[in-house]
Amino acid sequence: MPVRPTAVLPSLLATALAASALTACGGSGSDPDTVKVSFKQSTDNSIHVMDDYLADIKKQFEKANPGKKVELVPIKAPDSEYYTKLQQMLRSAKTAPDLVYEDTFLINSDITSGYLKPLDAYLAKWPDWNRFIDTAKAAAKAEDGKTYGVPDGTDTRGLWYDKGIFAKAGLPSDWQPKTWDEVLDAARTIKRRVPDVTPLNVYTGKPAGEAAAMQGFEMLLYGTEDRLYDDAAKKWIAGSQGFEDALSFVETVYREKLGPDVSTALDPNIQTIVRGDLLPKGKLGINLDGSWLPQDWLPGSGHEWPEWSSKLGLAYMPTQHGQAPGKVSMSGGWTWAVPAKAANPDLAFDFIRTMQTKANAQKWYVANSGISVREDVAADPAYAKAQPGIKFFTALVASTHYRPAYPAYPKVSTAIQEAMEGVTTGDTSVEEAAGNYDDSLKEATDDQVIEK
Repeated sequence: MPVRPTAVLPSLLATALAASALTACGGSGSDPDTVKVSFKQSTDNSIHVMDDYLADIKKQFEKANPGKKVELVPIKAPDSEYYTKLQQMLRSAKTAPDLVYEDTFLINSDITSGYLKPLDAYLAKWPDWNRFIDTAKAAAKAEDGKTYGVPDGTDTRGLWYDKGIFAKAGLPSDWQPKTWDEVLDAARTIKRRVPDVTPLNVYTGKPAGEAAAMQGFEMLLYGTEDRLYDDAAKKWIAGSQGFEDALSFVETVYREKLGPDVSTALDPNIQTIVRGDLLPKGKLGINLDGSWLPQDWLPGSGHEWPEWSSKLGLAYMPTQHGQAPGKVSMSGGWTWAVPAKAANPDLAFDFIRTMQTKANAQKWYVANSGISVREDVAADPAYAKAQPGIKFFTALVASTHYRPAYPAYPKVSTAIQEAMEGVTTGDTSVEEAAGNYDDSLKEATDDQVIEK
């Protein structure tokens, strides 16, 4: 899931949008020959990548299945409003579509609420499922061991660096740090030799939201020996050394003034500032960020930057001490899921099968600047050459991690953001921030915690 800032709609408009989405879905559930497909439509009228893709799949599906129809049900809203409206639709058989677009960030909340149908019986009879990378399959698997969604791509994260700034600082153009210390040392070198730029950006604090938790903190934590969640014990982890070490890295960045000014780092628009100003204008040395950044620099984006691929270099984020596997990435993404109250679940899965032929999947990844979760697409030279950086970020899928996106995760994420903000501003020590996190974690998870 690319974590981007979203505008909050006024409540009146949000209500109107929710009502229109519900009306659009209602009343057609009894037609056994029509599959209703609900998806997130961009709030930017100039962006219609998903609309165009689904329109093409609709034509293919209807041609291959005479007598069957596809009804596309767009939900035009920012992320937070989309989640709300989707859940409203899923509650009733009268409004539930047959197929929905679910963010891996919150899919488990809908699973726990009983809104989604397990797909294991369909997947067992679908040969293409064997083409999906295991880590991607896990993104839509619930605590009950069943799979509730088919991923349509993913994203990965790494280090973007400015080659021009590196040249001025005397750093190599093919930079690849092996440890956290080497990342910090490069930032310190930039601060000393190119003092008019920001050496290193690590998203932090509550204003950055999930970007701070995922692009920032978890990219650090998962480079240690520790994690957020113990899969074997089915409990959240408190008191880990890795958690404190990750916080210490963040504290160092801001205490040594290697990052943006604290006021800028805690600006809710920090992601827009980084992508639209700091990077294109050569004001940022190193940026810990996601694979999707080039979308913002394409023609018509408002931040056109055709030279980005020659100006910026890419390096993977190393593990803390260079321990195996040596690199770390976090991944999100979206899945196609079938509501529990869908009128035509079989037809819905047939539509997924059409979307996920190798050719159609590849078409979507390229159009959306997405990262393939199918090994056969990832191996296709045409996919690898479609956009600079795709090959680099796709290679990270093999060593990536997905968030433990169980129902408690949104609250856990908020607790992480608060801990980061405390050490960023200097208001709390690393030990205090970690202790506050542990207390919040126990409350958020009903004390389903294991102490390290």
